[in-house]
Amino acid sequence: MKRRVVVAGWGQVTQAKAQTDRLLDPLGLMAEASRVAARQGLKNVDGVLVVKPMSRSYPSAAEQLAQELGASPRYTSVSRIGGNSPQALVNRAAGMIARGELDSILIAGAEVYYRRGGEPARGDTPLFQGLADEREADDRVGATGVEARHGVSLPIHGFPLFETALWAESGLDREAYLRRVGNLWAEFSRVAAAHPNAWTRAPLTADEIVFPSAQNRMIAFPYTKFMNPLVTADLGAALLLASEPQAARWRVGARGPVYFLAGGAAVERQRFLIERSSFTRSTALRAAAHKALRRCRLAIEDLECFDLYSCFPCSVAIGRKMLGLADADPRPLTLTGGLGFFGGPGNNYSLHAIATLCEAIGRGERTNGMVTALGWFLHKHAAGVYGADPRDADLSAHDREDDAEPPTGEGPVPWVEEARGRGTIETYTVVHARDGAPDYAVVYGRLAHGERFVARTPPDPDVFTELAGRNQVGRSVRVRPDPATGRNVAELL
Repeated sequence: MKRRVVVAGWGQVTQAKAQTDRLLDPLGLMAEASRVAARQGLKNVDGVLVVKPMSRSYPSAAEQLAQELGASPRYTSVSRIGGNSPQALVNRAAGMIARGELDSILIAGAEVYYRRGGEPARGDTPLFQGLADEREADDRVGATGVEARHGVSLPIHGFPLFETALWAESGLDREAYLRRVGNLWAEFSRVAAAHPNAWTRAPLTADEIVFPSAQNRMIAFPYTKFMNPLVTADLGAALLLASEPQAARWRVGARGPVYFLAGGAAVERQRFLIERSSFTRSTALRAAAHKALRRCRLAIEDLECFDLYSCFPCSVAIGRKMLGLADADPRPLTLTGGLGFFGGPGNNYSLHAIATLCEAIGRGERTNGMVTALGWFLHKHAAGVYGADPRDADLSAHDREDDAEPPTGEGPVPWVEEARGRGTIETYTVVHARDGAPDYAVVYGRLAHGERFVARTPPDPDVFTELAGRNQVGRSVRVRPDPATGRNVAELL
């Protein structure tokens, strides 16, 4: 007999900016969110899974959380690094429950990044320092050595490359394209303003978001500060998954049941930016979402709402494209307001998205919806479908099938470390200093024989202006290695 998986409880907590006493660390926020999710107590929960915290280091966060809650679970685990982790943990927990290995599993995560009073800047945490040696080597590397040497190592450097490529694909001029992106992000801002747990509650206009100002400096073209994820937030969330017979034990109030219908996960074979054949698509994102839909026998047209992972506008645009959602589709693309306005520190954002969707279904405001989640530069993806109708899916093998599958998509694009000769720009960004002035420009392109290269342009203000004024994708460059810096230099032709 198929065992249905119910999201029996969910909770979110926000440690307010004005709060000065009883300040909690991430473990404390996880415990508080867990108590909201299961008000009858968690003493008898079978499993505890934790999204790896990035603002604090714990010897064993899952075991420590269980101890804080007075629980003695039979199974504990901490996720790996990546924004896909919350949904990936739900997929795994659902499989364990469907197979009868466990009857109830708590999933929790939290971060504490907001500076208070005279507190020093939290530059000693893994998220700001780069990941410590104790982290798994595979998870802590987001870029190749040659990319890092050219100044592309963090999401703030890499995701603008996707946006510039999307801009070129649109055929719009700079003003029209930025206004389109701004309108999308303004809607996300309005959603966050209405969410009780959002870190920012003041909606912004499209112009306030996309055009630089004293409060909104340029980070890396075309992204201003308000187009980047909001990291410095104190947020926690928790979910309680259970088999259908056990779910009633934790069910809160009169809200209706919420079922986990199916999940999917996939990883790109083209892991690094320098290996990608396209900067406007993601085969793994499409695969993860389509697997989830196929497994619960739903079509994309059957879904009422979405929370597409929203670290940057490009991730939403690519997610919408991979799911086949038209620009005019009226269904919500975010339920929280996204990482830029709700808040998205570390790996845990999507746990808030799932909790928000479950709340909407439990209240009867929605009958179903999908959450997508991603890690690093659109490298690894997870998706989940939730609903009030249990459907008839067998969840017992899905997580194992996904774990056993090889990475999806084409093989890595061949690339060269030292580039010489004529090339063509595929995408680029101009990285700005903290004072808002352009600092350097990074170009990704192809040489005549098809090899990918990464290069910087000369530090010429006129070049920076030209790159930001009109889209230069497709323009010819002449590339040469610079032995003094170990970087390639690309001169516009």
